[in-house]
Amino acid sequence: MMTDPTFATAAPDRMAWITAAIFGLTYLFLAIGKVPTLRIDRAGIALVGASALLAMRVLDLGAAARSVDEATIFLLFGMMIVVAYVRLSGFFELVTHWIASRRLGPRGLLALTIALAGVLSAFLVNDVVCVAMTPLVLDLCRRRRLPVVPYLIGLATGSNIGSVATITGNPQNIIIGTLSHITYIRFAARLAPVAALGLVINFVVLSLLYSRSLNAAANAAAANATDDSSADEADDPHIHRGLLVKCLCVTAAMIALFFAGQPIAIVALAAAAILLLDRVRPEKVYHQIDWPLLVMFAGLFIVVRAFEVHVVHSWNLESWTAVRNSPVVLVSGLSVLLSNLVSNVPAVLLFRPLMEVIPQKETAWLALAMSSTLAGNLTMLGSVANLIVVESARRSRIELTFGEFLKVGVPLTLLTTLVGIAWLSWTHY
Repeated sequence: MMTDPTFATAAPDRMAWITAAIFGLTYLFLAIGKVPTLRIDRAGIALVGASALLAMRVLDLGAAARSVDEATIFLLFGMMIVVAYVRLSGFFELVTHWIASRRLGPRGLLALTIALAGVLSAFLVNDVVCVAMTPLVLDLCRRRRLPVVPYLIGLATGSNIGSVATITGNPQNIIIGTLSHITYIRFAARLAPVAALGLVINFVVLSLLYSRSLNAAANAAAANATDDSSADEADDPHIHRGLLVKCLCVTAAMIALFFAGQPIAIVALAAAAILLLDRVRPEKVYHQIDWPLLVMFAGLFIVVRAFEVHVVHSWNLESWTAVRNSPVVLVSGLSVLLSNLVSNVPAVLLFRPLMEVIPQKETAWLALAMSSTLAGNLTMLGSVANLIVVESARRSRIELTFGEFLKVGVPLTLLTTLVGIAWLSWTHY
């Protein structure tokens, strides 16, 4: 009888132990973020884990290639190119200049910063929004003499919350969108209300926790209104008008096609291809693509697929009572925990075997998207967007401490996640 060449012919028990060991070490070092004494990053860790599985003949090359979801990789790659061009066009500088030109008080500017970060992150990958907007928000706070911490935390948490709304909001949603086959418009219809409510909660939490500093800034602004009118003046944004118009048109068309139900990976690649037909030097664009993230995705697809085939299949997930009775609570609770242990992208991939046996698959996938994203607000290390804001601030000699972020993150994550669970549990449309 012929054997399936996909997997090695070693004894099943031995293969399961090998797979579990490689998987466990891979996720342990992903949680740590490095391998002690080495300079390897998370992308390298995922690649080493996948290579070890191939070397131990747990998977062959064909099976490894089939386990990588190409639609996810293509969609993320296409979105990275589109957002790179949007950033090069000066769009984010223009947006921040518009914020600065509004004659609003400290709370009004905080609300506007959170809202814009959330809306932009819903359609453009949230990490890039934070990369582009953090130095601009820092400059805005300097010129308006505002307390910088609430605005930085508002930018990070607002971008995380806003990215809940759509498939293209963040990398983990991109994975969920392609694996679940939920349409773009359906995804947005179910989760955009959660994002909108979350942004309101975000503003309320920050306003209450930083009430004293925001009030002091408002009083100082009122006292200096006649003597320091130049504080509101901002330098003209550096934009490339032709490229900006092209980017806005292509991005708008891309989003419209997403909502129209066209294949989102193909649409994103087509939009990227149109933008590449330009006079901008390609290396400027390629420099902004997160190549390590793409490598990590590919490696994790392989690692998780091997674990699913050789280990998870023996767990009899169908018999888990919570899977049938309360999938939203189960998925959301586990997701918040795992996302803060190993980061949200690796955590999301772990849920694929569980999703296969949950009866209410769409609701479970949406709960995973919601909770894994909102979990990123719990700690400073919860999402890449948070780290981008923290590191950018540090380069400007502003320290955003772990405890300071946690003070906001704990109540914010708890409240927004509970709202998300309630929304998905009680609304059916």
